[in-house]
Amino acid sequence: MIALRKNLNIAQFQSLIALFVLCLGLALTTDNFLTADNFWNVMRQISVNVCISVGMTLVVLTAGIDLSVGSILAFCGAVTAGLLRSGISIPSANLFIGFTVLGAVLAGMLLGGGLGFVNGYAVTRFKVPPFVATLAMLTMARGFTMLWTKGHPITGLGESFGFLGTGWFLGIPMPVWISGFVVLVAVVLTGKTKFGRYIYAIGGNENAARLSGIPISKVKIWVYSLAGLLAAVGGVLVTARLDSAQPNAGMSYELDAIAAVVIGGTSLSGGRGTILGTVLGAVIIGVLNNGLILLDVSPFWQQVIKGIVILLAVVIDKSNQKSE
Repeated sequence: MIALRKNLNIAQFQSLIALFVLCLGLALTTDNFLTADNFWNVMRQISVNVCISVGMTLVVLTAGIDLSVGSILAFCGAVTAGLLRSGISIPSANLFIGFTVLGAVLAGMLLGGGLGFVNGYAVTRFKVPPFVATLAMLTMARGFTMLWTKGHPITGLGESFGFLGTGWFLGIPMPVWISGFVVLVAVVLTGKTKFGRYIYAIGGNENAARLSGIPISKVKIWVYSLAGLLAAVGGVLVTARLDSAQPNAGMSYELDAIAAVVIGGTSLSGGRGTILGTVLGAVIIGVLNNGLILLDVSPFWQQVIKGIVILLAVVIDKSNQKSE
């Protein structure tokens, strides 16, 4: 019993230990890692993945997966930029609708939630496996992005919008404030509400949850909708930071999100994991990406290394499940 408790305690802190070892190694091998500028640069980059990963965590907790978040990020970012830059013009009705920064951002978030709703509806109503449903949305959203942008970046979005991605408030970058708010809401949602308990119950044992009267389909639709909405928030942050909506934005972002979720201790089988664990996983991925760049590692090898890290995290997760 004592040995089992020791193993469980080590498992609880393995992500922190990994982060400490990673930071120590980079501090010893690079001169620029332990600098204020690099710290805030990492935090800004992590902020986008945190928003996406929080939504991914909710999906994975229900034993699902969402491969479409990167494409939804790109499409919603492009739509936000297009509405802000050009509005909506209907020549036949002699009508023009302009958008403020708030209006364009809300429209992009609404679109993201709507695309997530489509994912959830396909999974629940038509019983399409989450992998297939979200893979289809990945392809569609990427195509819609190309159609909307015509393959060209949308630039010149203004200082007010750019403040969301590059501004500072009380000495902290705005993306960090925004991602921090997302995390706070998600922690309360999963830990203090009936909806959060439903999410864990569905992932733990869906049949038992159904017999307990939990509305499985409704909860899953909400979960996928929230994942789409948070991907849109990430799209707004990326677009604001670059002052440009790139047609190829968000490529492979879903892989970083899944990596953060798994490294943070959320089980791919559902029912086990925390939002704060995912945040820690996102920090590890962000530090790893930053360190590989500082070490001038080839982008091709970066992909290989991240793949190995994801595989190791899954192996460790399975080992922990067997030891419980």
